[in-house]
Parts: sequence; structure tokens; C-alpha cells
Amino acid sequence: MPDRTPPLTVDELRRRADDGSIDTVVVAFADMQGRLQGKRFAVRHFLDDVLGHGTEGCNYLLAVDADMNTVDGFKMSSWDLGYGDFAIHPDLDTLRFTPWNEGSVLLIADLAWHDGAPVAPAPRQILRRQLDRLADRGWTPYVGTELEFIVFRDSYEEAWSSGYRELTPANQYNIDYSILGTGRIEPLLRRIRNEMGDAGMRVESAKGECNLGQHEIAFRYEDALTTCDQHSVYKTGAKEIASQEGMSLTFMAKYNEREGNSCHIHLSVRDGDGAPVFAGDRPGGMSEVMEHFLAGQLAALREFSLLYAPNINSYKRYQPGSFAPTAVAWGPDNRTCALRVVGHGHSLRLENRMPGGDVNPYLAVAGMIAAGLHGVEQKLALPERVTGNAYDLDGIAHVPTTLREAAELWNDSALAREAFGEDVVKHYLNMARVEQEAYDSTVTDWERFRSFERM
Repeated sequence: MPDRTPPLTVDELRRRADDGSIDTVVVAFADMQGRLQGKRFAVRHFLDDVLGHGTEGCNYLLAVDADMNTVDGFKMSSWDLGYGDFAIHPDLDTLRFTPWNEGSVLLIADLAWHDGAPVAPAPRQILRRQLDRLADRGWTPYVGTELEFIVFRDSYEEAWSSGYRELTPANQYNIDYSILGTGRIEPLLRRIRNEMGDAGMRVESAKGECNLGQHEIAFRYEDALTTCDQHSVYKTGAKEIASQEGMSLTFMAKYNEREGNSCHIHLSVRDGDGAPVFAGDRPGGMSEVMEHFLAGQLAALREFSLLYAPNINSYKRYQPGSFAPTAVAWGPDNRTCALRVVGHGHSLRLENRMPGGDVNPYLAVAGMIAAGLHGVEQKLALPERVTGNAYDLDGIAHVPTTLREAAELWNDSALAREAFGEDVVKHYLNMARVEQEAYDSTVTDWERFRSFERM
């Protein structure tokens, strides 16, 4: 089993409450979009009341659009049901400092109904269900997420007021791996790295990327639940730190016509003794289990695309020659494929290159586990590897190119219903419907420039 030692203990929290160095406790959970939602508590109230009993929040938090508008179509929450509460139970294994907010600590929470039943469509619960399926086999997944972001010299308020137009990127040219380029904003990157480390995460490195002002900070892999929790904390914390520095950064999948923000997800599996389940004597050092697990990824990738690419904007990354995949293919250390196999022995793992920076990590990792178990249970044969340019492949399945296509595949997927249940499938299908309808009814700048005078 993974080491779930919390970055901070309750006893230490009590001591720091007594000496006045901690005065605020944030209790938060990931919503459908992967954003942290919750409350800030006075530390004494948290220790005296919330610690033992949890708290509550309106159940519309898992039934609104990205703008927090109430929308119809969600079974669990509506005007007809009165928009009641669900219970919010802090997971004490996640207690950590948030150094970017003085005097504060944070916990990630799980959601339950008042009868104690878990809220099935909650992203963390969706992942927990798939982790339980792996645990039944004595297996534990380890995951690393690689989030890219673009930094701007403008504050978030300035960016909003300008309609996100004519922003000033932190770098004016491609700085992929450039030490000079990262040095230009090292004060910001250093704050993020160091303060995430003080929040209990193990930071590995920072590097420049290809788009203007684009960067990536990498963290050490952990067990799947820990990684997804840390991913959510990091995303929120990085934005807060940038804001404090008078800057802004975005994780959106495709900010402009240049390279998008990816979130490559690495996954490996170990058994109860800590031995690598994926390592073996098959070609490439793979085990038979890994071949089936990888075959399951390919078989389910199109049907599970909604979990990897949840927004309209997500699908604009998938362009030939962009380092974002277009072909449902796998290859050893091949960045043109949707699935890349890297490492050897204990480090042997698969990399899903489909998710962008806007991904909800809990949903994506749950999808990868469910897909892998499908391959193992059905003993699916692994298709031929791709060693050349997967962008040039003919006669091979293409990743979906629109949210509409992904939603249709998700709705028609018997595998999704088997793995996640009807309630979860319908819940996230409705999320996609709401986003698609909002987009379809919007008149864009592109249309105005295209048509105002010339049409």
C-alpha cells in the first residue's frame, strides 16, 4: 500500500493554532471541472466542530456550468429538489500547509449524502471506485501528471477587463528547455516550486515550453489519489501565487493557435509487495498484464475521451505536428502517438498524451484505470506498435475532434456504463450538453471579424 502519511498532522495543527501561526483551515473538494470548491474556517471552529463532524455545502456545486449558473438536466440537484446540501468530510491524510496564504492550511474532502452514501458523480469518488477495483487484485496505481501553463505579465483583473486580448506573454519566443527563458520569470517559478514543496509536494523541476510564456513544473509521481489531490492543490495555488505577483497564468488547453497546454498522465501499477506489474519478458520489457492494460487504453480511448478532454476548447489541441495526438495508436517513446510507453523495470509505464491542462485529474485517471482493467479482464490483444510518424497513419481510428463527438461516444458506451454506472454516465453527459449548448448559442469574435463588413 502507498504511504499516506499526511504532510501535516492534526496534533501539529493544534499546536500551531495555540501559538497563533495558523488561523484558517480551508476544506475543499474538486468539482466537475476539477476546481477546488469549499469553505474557509476559523481554526478553532474547525478543531472544535468540523474536525469531528464535517461540514455541508449546497449540492448544486456538482450541477452547475463553468460560470456557476444553475442548469437543468442533473438528476442529483435541481430546483424541483430544492437544491439541498450534501455532507463534506475532510480527509485528514490530505492536511497540508498552503504557504502562499499566510496562516492557512488545507484539506481535500469527500462528499456524501446525509444517509452516509457517497456522492457517486463526485470526481474523487469516481476515482476511489476504480482504485477499489484495482485493490481487489492487490494492485496499486502510481501516477504522475505533467501540467503546462502559459504565464502573462498582466494581472487576472487586467486580463478580464481586456477580454483576454493583447495580453503580454512572459516570454516573447520559444523557450523550450531554455535556461535563459525560464530565468526571465524565475522569481515566480521559484515561489511556486518552493511553496508547493512546503505544502508537502515533491517538486522535481521546471522547464520552458514552446508557446510564448509557456512553462511546466514537474512533481514526483505518487499513488493515484495523492497525485490527483496534489494536482488540484497545485493548480489553485499556482494561480493564487501568480495573482499575488501581479501576473496571471492559464492552464486552458488551447489559448491560441500555437502549442496548447498539455497534461500528460503517466501511470504504472505495483502489486502488494511493491513489484512492478507492468514489467516482464515480453517485447519492450512488458508483462502480459501490461500488454492487456495498454490494449484496453486503446480500445476505450475514443469512448472515454470526455474524461480526458472535457471542454469545447480541449479538442482544438489535436492538430497534426502539434505534439498533441490525433491517432489512436501506441508506440515506445513515440510522442506522435496518443499512448507512449516509457521507462523500464520499476519505471516502466504508459503515458496518456490526450489530456490537456484543463483536465480533471480524478476523472482522467479513473478512465485510464477502467480502460486498463477492461483490457486485462477481456485479455485484449495489443495492436502493433508505431515507431514512425503517427500523424501520417492511414486507416487508423482518430481521436474525437469535437466535444459533441466525444459526448456521443460516451453516451453510446456500454463500457462506460459498466465501469462507472448509469448515474455517472448521465451526469457527465449532461455536463457536456450544457457546455455544447452554451457554445452553440454564443456569437464569437471570429464571427464578427469574419462577417461584420465582408458578408
